[in-house]
Amino acid sequence: MANIFCMRSFMVISVGVTCAAALTLPLAAPALSAPVPTAPVPHASSARPPSPSPESPGAGPPAVRTAGPGTAEDRSAETPAESRSAGLAGSTQSLPLEPLAAPSDRSAGPAAPGRGLDRRTTRPFSLVGVVWDDAGAELHGRVQVRTRAVGDGSWSGWQDVETHNAEHAADLDSDERASGTVRGATAPLWVGASDGVEVRVHPEAADEQGRSIAVRLPDGLRLELVDPGPDPASAPAGDATAGRTAAPAGLAVHPGPPPTGTAAVVPEALTAASAAASAVNAELAPLGASVIPALSEAETAEAAEPNAPGAKPYIGPRPKIVTRKGWGADEKLRERNFAYTRTVKAAFVHHSATGNNYTCKQAPSVLRSIYRYHVKSSGWRDFGYNFAVDKCGNIYEGRAGGVSRPVLGAHTLGFNSNTMGIAVLGSYSSTTPPAAAVTAVAKLTAWKLGLFGGNPKGKVTLVSGGSNKYKKGKKVKLNVISGHRDGFATECPGARLYKKLGKARTSSARLQGR
Repeated sequence: MANIFCMRSFMVISVGVTCAAALTLPLAAPALSAPVPTAPVPHASSARPPSPSPESPGAGPPAVRTAGPGTAEDRSAETPAESRSAGLAGSTQSLPLEPLAAPSDRSAGPAAPGRGLDRRTTRPFSLVGVVWDDAGAELHGRVQVRTRAVGDGSWSGWQDVETHNAEHAADLDSDERASGTVRGATAPLWVGASDGVEVRVHPEAADEQGRSIAVRLPDGLRLELVDPGPDPASAPAGDATAGRTAAPAGLAVHPGPPPTGTAAVVPEALTAASAAASAVNAELAPLGASVIPALSEAETAEAAEPNAPGAKPYIGPRPKIVTRKGWGADEKLRERNFAYTRTVKAAFVHHSATGNNYTCKQAPSVLRSIYRYHVKSSGWRDFGYNFAVDKCGNIYEGRAGGVSRPVLGAHTLGFNSNTMGIAVLGSYSSTTPPAAAVTAVAKLTAWKLGLFGGNPKGKVTLVSGGSNKYKKGKKVKLNVISGHRDGFATECPGARLYKKLGKARTSSARLQGR
């Protein structure tokens, strides 16, 4: 088995750029060069927001403004030719918010002046969010949007956008945070295929007595409208979905970047960037695979044997994981290099706060939208979370760098080092997460924490990088599987999901054989 492991370790991918370059650890600023406008590609989407409210006409759309030239910045893919060759598309419309007159009634929100946009026609989009210039500034107030459905022209009722997201970010002293490109941002909201929008942002905060007071909104408020583009084409020949074609040696404890120098054939559908992103998973699945296949308990134990001969490995069976190729990540969007931390001591569970109006078939579109929002709108180097889980229990690769490796994410401000972040797609403050999603969290943590010796039912001491809950340098004892709120004063991952973490810990430990 050890010989198989060594052989697999030296099966390396060369794609016109060496893996040494692709796996370089130092960070560079995220690429946010001047965009080249491209026409967004309409995509299938049946999810819709809640039914129209009484103030929303139901007999057809009213007159709307059209976002004309000069009113929007187009944050499209920087290299549309390469994106199209890989079957990828998508775009971001960025609209500056305008001053709003104080509302005449309290039903529209606080009386303080705010910013927003009147109803207007736009190019197609499926996800919305609001960003501002200073990543360190907080938006105290209420953000609401309503959107017009593609096809029937019906307008949704007003929907609240979560104004958090300062806590979902790179640590304050990280290269990613210091890049100069990072912006403040709300959570993104999935609204389904839309071509019209209206937004209002009203500032509001509470004094020491809990009374509502008007506050100043951050500078540079912009509405981001994200079109994820179409789903990726069918999986290429040789995809791991056809069977367990990858040697199980990939379950080895993080062995470091693979060596370079051996050439391999690159599937025609892969660009250099997407091949490099696949190469870091080469020990788990063929180059360009859409899925990393699951391993049985016996296969998992056999794969772990070279690393702990004669000892019982506490590693759960590897679950099936949809790769970035599988959900259609455009690798040209992210910063080129990968960044790693030393180990993985804990997992922080989040909810994406994007709402629950999506189908599992649409989950890849939701992921592409969040990815684009994190990189193009928020200025991050890549998708923020290490993994994502949808309501049906499907597990997805998040930030690039290798699913078995300790990839440095931007998910829990102050605690990104030596941890991983898992986002359950949806909003779970008042909605109970599906059992399948909780089970997926248990399966994923049993495997990934097991690679690094983590006990899902245990405790671990982490050093804070600075948050609104723990000052920088403070040693904090946390559960190995924690909720986001354990490291930051936030509602994330939502009260209903947070209550399920005890079950996830127990199930995860059982899968490890503890």
